[in-house]
Order: sequence, then structure tokens, then C-alpha cells
Amino acid sequence: MSLTAATVSPVNDKFFEIMKAIEVYTNVYKEVNTYYVDEIEPNKLMRTGIEAMVGSLDPYTNYISETDVETARLRQSGQYQGIGAEIEYIDGLPTILTLYRDQPADDAGLKTGDRLLEIDGRETVGYNREQLEEIMRGFPGTVMDLTVDRPGEGLKKLQLTRGDVDIPNVPYAGMLENGVGYVALTTFTQNAAQNVRDAVAKLRAENPDLAGVVLDLRNNGGGLLNEAVDIVNIFVPKDELIVTTKGKVRDWNRSYSTKGNPLDTELPVAVLINGRSASASEIVSGALQDLDRGVLIGQRSYGKGLVQNIMETGYGSRVKITTAKYYIPSQRCIQAIEYRNGKPYDIPDAQRPEFKTRAGRTVLGSGGVAPDIEVDVLGKNNVAQGLLEEYIIFDFVNEWVRDHPTIDSVADFHFQDWDRFETFLNRADFSFTSKAEQLLEEAAERAAEEGYDITADLAAIQERVDREQAAAIAGLKEEIIDIIEKEIAGRYYYQRGQVQMGLRNDTEVQEAIAVLNDRQRYDDLLSK
Repeated sequence: MSLTAATVSPVNDKFFEIMKAIEVYTNVYKEVNTYYVDEIEPNKLMRTGIEAMVGSLDPYTNYISETDVETARLRQSGQYQGIGAEIEYIDGLPTILTLYRDQPADDAGLKTGDRLLEIDGRETVGYNREQLEEIMRGFPGTVMDLTVDRPGEGLKKLQLTRGDVDIPNVPYAGMLENGVGYVALTTFTQNAAQNVRDAVAKLRAENPDLAGVVLDLRNNGGGLLNEAVDIVNIFVPKDELIVTTKGKVRDWNRSYSTKGNPLDTELPVAVLINGRSASASEIVSGALQDLDRGVLIGQRSYGKGLVQNIMETGYGSRVKITTAKYYIPSQRCIQAIEYRNGKPYDIPDAQRPEFKTRAGRTVLGSGGVAPDIEVDVLGKNNVAQGLLEEYIIFDFVNEWVRDHPTIDSVADFHFQDWDRFETFLNRADFSFTSKAEQLLEEAAERAAEEGYDITADLAAIQERVDREQAAAIAGLKEEIIDIIEKEIAGRYYYQRGQVQMGLRNDTEVQEAIAVLNDRQRYDDLLSK
């Protein structure tokens, strides 16, 4: 019997396309490996092909080689731990960005701003983040020999003993003004929900007239899903659906509801979020918003609503695949970006679907979580953004701290060296290149190619831009001082001091205090 087009099912057609693609891929691999002019490492060639394939999907779908699996196993088993510091690449060198108190890096004498030049005799120049982690990993109790460049002091030789890292997920909880409590949560690691519950319970017990509580999720990139559900459970009843995961394979879809008794279903709640609040942070803030249980303050969250699962692929390797998306109680998805041929595509508001909270408020899907009260941030200004992105403030504080062995308590310290900061800017020759300046430079290059000399005109424009940048910085003096004070407090009093200093000058916290002390406004925000 002959087959007609009508009798060929789409499933069989797709299966044929898959088998054809695999055969072509195998043949290309075989021919290249056999006839390419130079010797080829088969495993390296195959890995390149696999990584290109998964790389065309989204940043979270990755191939994990046998070596990488072993690294992950060591980390998960607790036999391999970090050093208790955040590292960022600045000018091509791994640099200590944040130190945590009483952790291995702190105990070894490392300082914020130290640049790691050598680790166990190996130079770090040219290493990427994954390679750096590879040479730093090891078992607790083993020693790393470090050569660091400390700003203003030169080379230092240090020894770091690897050990368990214990960074508190709730670095600070306490009372603000006007009877408002505050809890900072930095990551959704184990016991995060219990620590938040304990902090809120303590605030309630010690302050019978508690007006409300602020839960700070700014810069919190997420973590364990169950901790997110349990944190929502602090404020909402048992058996409340919080998040579902939905993907192509329906048998893998899951629903997560609150399982325990709440601590307080009436206490007013304000949640602080920003563009770096992601994943579990968005589940907590989005669920509280969808259930009309808390007011969100700040800026739109990051929008990471994708779920990954790890699959066995033979010979000890794995592939981590995005298999589902998160959906919060209104059934909106928090994923803000679609990936088309591996490239991010931000969904415009006009194309985002509308959903309703329990009280009937309209919220948008597919774009992170938008706050009920939006507060502008310093980073929205181009010049200020340059100060942060180019680590100008970070470098200035490195220098300032070197000349000040101690400071007053967080409550009493006030930065009064603005003139020194302006001098530092001039010495650092800071000039944030705006988009307008980039276009001017491109225009000058194009004019030169066509035989026109506009160098003098461009210099005059650049001089004016520099003057306006200086004026912009002067106009942002108070906000910049706030950032400098927070950075300085972190150097002397670590994470807790940084949080405390931030609270003193925090416009979002002040907005939270105001709304929690105005019950009519609070209720109106949750009902409109």
C-alpha cells in the first residue's frame, strides 16, 4: 500500500527530520575529523558542536561534561566550598568585590579591592570565571597560595585555607522608625523561610504595636523554590496555591501550595524589589501581589521564570535543559524575555497579556513583576550609571579606606570628603561615554573618511559635554554620598553594616514606612 501525504502523521514527519539531522551531523563530524588538515581533538570538537546547539536556545540550557559534573558533585556534597567572597572581573583581573565576615577569605587577610594575580603559582590573566573556579576549588582544610595586588600597597603574599562557608541569608532584621519592622533576605538558601519567620516573630513579640514589616528582596537572585513558597506561607494561609510549573511534558508539571500554618495573615507587608530581584524573589513578591497580601515598592524585577532539569547523556555527562516556566497565582508567567534563536527578545508592554489579582487588580504577564509603587533609582541617570559600571566609586572607597583604619559606628558615620571625591574623579579622568558621544565619535570618523576635518568642532562639543557631566555629578551629590557611605560601611562592618547604612538613606524604605503607616492608602493600593 502506498502512503499519501494525508496518511503521514506530523509526529512521524518530525521523527524523520530528527533522524535525518542526526545522520547529517554524524557524517559532517566524521568527515571533518578524518580529512581536516590539522589534528583534531574529537571530544573538543564534539563539545563545540553540542554547546553551539544548546546555546541557540537560552542561557540556562547547558551541556555539562564529565569533569563539570564532578565539580558540581563536589560542591553539592559539601566537600568543596567557596572562599566567602564575591569576585568580579575588573580591568581583566579577578577582584574581591565583597568580603563576608569570619569566612576563609576574611580570615586569610584578603581585603575588598584586592586583585588576584596568582593562585598556587598560576597567573589569573586570561582566565575566565569558570577556569578561575576550577583552579580555586578544593577540599576543606587545603591551602591556596595567593599573590594579590592591593591598591596603594602593592603585592601581597597570602595563604587561604579552604573551609565551610556560612553566609547568613538574613544579615539584618530590626525596627525602623514609626513602628515598622524590617527584614533583609539576600538569598533563598536552606532555612531562609525559617529565618525570615523567626525574624518577623521576634519583631512582633518585641513590638506589640507593630505597624507592618518590610521584606527587602532587592538584589536577591533567588535560590530554592520550596523556601520561596514557605516565605509566602508566613503571611498567607495553608493550602494556598503559590506557583505552578508548566512545560511540554505534562507529566512533569507541578503545583506548589503552602503547607503550614501562617504566622500572621493581617500584618501589613511591603516588599522591596529591583531589577536584580529574580526567580524565587519574583515568586514571593509576585504571589503576595497576586493574592493582594502585600504592597510592592521599587523597580520592575528581573523576569527569570524558567525551570531547568538535568538529564543523563551518557559517559558521565549531563545536559541541563529548560523544561518549564513558572506561573504565579494569577497564572501569569514572570519570564520577561523570550529567546529567539538564542538571542533575548524583551516583550513590549503592549504585547504582554493582562491578568487579574484576587481583588481584581490588573497585572501584566511575561515581564517580571512590576511594583505597585515605582521609585526611581540613581542608576537611571547615565552619568551615575557610569560611576557604578566603571567602578569609580568602588576604586575611590578602596583609596579612602586605606587612609582611615577605623570609622565611627554606622549610626554616627557621615562622609565629609566630597572635595576629595571630585579630585579623584579628575585624576581618574572619568568621562562616561554616552550614546550621544558615541554617535559624535562615529560622525568624526565618517567625516575623516570623506575628507572633512571636524576635530575642532568635536572638541568644543566634548568640552561642553564634560562640563554638563560635572554639573550632573554635582546635582547628584546627595545620592552619590549615600552610595559612598554604604560602600564604606561594608568595608568596616561587612554585610550587616552595609544594610544598616543603606537603610539610613533609603528612599524605598522611607516610602515603605509611609505606606505602612497610612492604612487607608495601603488598603487602596491592594484594592485598585
